[in-house]
Amino acid sequence: MSESNLVNCSFCGRKKAEVDMLIAGVTGHICNNCVEQATEIVKEELEDKVKDELSNQMTLLKPKEIYDHLSEYVIGQDEAKRVLSVAVYNHYKRLLQTGNDEDIEIQKSNVIMVGETGTGKTLLAKSIAKMLNVPFCIADATVLTEAGYVGEDVESILSRLLQAADYDVESAQRGIVFIDEIDKVARKSDNPSITRDVSGEGVQQAMLKLLEGSVVNCPPQGGRKHPEQKLVAVDTKDILFICGGAFAGIEKKIEGRMKAQSIGYSSSASNRDLDKSNMLKYVAPQDLKSFGLIPELLGRLPIVTHLNPLDEKALRRILTEPKNALVKQYMHLFQIDGIELSFEKEVFDLIVEKAMEYKLGARGLRGICEAMMLDAMFELEGQTEGKLNISLAYAKEKLELFEDNVLKVA
Repeated sequence: MSESNLVNCSFCGRKKAEVDMLIAGVTGHICNNCVEQATEIVKEELEDKVKDELSNQMTLLKPKEIYDHLSEYVIGQDEAKRVLSVAVYNHYKRLLQTGNDEDIEIQKSNVIMVGETGTGKTLLAKSIAKMLNVPFCIADATVLTEAGYVGEDVESILSRLLQAADYDVESAQRGIVFIDEIDKVARKSDNPSITRDVSGEGVQQAMLKLLEGSVVNCPPQGGRKHPEQKLVAVDTKDILFICGGAFAGIEKKIEGRMKAQSIGYSSSASNRDLDKSNMLKYVAPQDLKSFGLIPELLGRLPIVTHLNPLDEKALRRILTEPKNALVKQYMHLFQIDGIELSFEKEVFDLIVEKAMEYKLGARGLRGICEAMMLDAMFELEGQTEGKLNISLAYAKEKLELFEDNVLKVA
């Protein structure tokens, strides 16, 4: 018997003739079978370690707990909060799953939100990212163009996410991306032969691979890609995409679809039950398709939800109730200078009345407050008088002066 046949694997004891390969070490040997088995063990251990680290870093709450947390920052919009709570919970539960059932692969569910400006789309996404402690970025779809044209490439969206994650690719691949103004990349015309739609349908087609989940090469500093630039490979299969847009004018398309569906004996009853003041509650994927989003994109945004227009009651609550309410922000600003700020309750009603008049949603509240508080913040800077009460007469005077100046400029 030759000396080589006497050499055994130090792990399983097999002889050299019984294996395909026997690798020699300093004091022992290992066969190819043991190498493959050890590789699988190391791979499983590393995956479990990553999942344990992810569990420690991420605060994953149940859908009801996510909803309650969102309610501390966002007033109303119960339907949108419920949809987002379930979508986010299922998405990150999918990342933390420990099962090895390869036959069942849970796919992610990206979300698209439809709502007027100032109703809370961006705030909802920010609040969720802050709660989960994951990288989060906001991308503006209006600056995106098709590759090769002036503007930003679609991959620049991931560059912002990398920056938010301090260029930790593993962390960025578990983040949340909020793409705002998604309605601005709608198809401009049904006839593609007139001109090339480089900032509309072309952008939608470029976004498909991002939303679906694939390895995308993106420039780490953002901007356009060029041949000599070092690119970073980012896998988007575990990135949750939330898209939002105002979709101005989509109400007519919804109403037309609802009327077309109600033709027949039940038409009068169906039309009578429609809430004409909030047609967005009936929004469906076919309405978004009619607006100009391509079917391929809508297929990658399976969850569609809406945000209700804000009425006077909701604006009044937004002004005072959330943790970061506007009134609380101004009180804190004055408190830094040692001044206790207070408001008469009638002042809040006046602010809400003007906000409804301007039709800018919750964002309009800040503009009105700034116009009302400007002189107070300017005159009391550095003083230590201790207290400041904003009366209804004072608020009316400042707002009337502001409106008079605006009319003069106009």
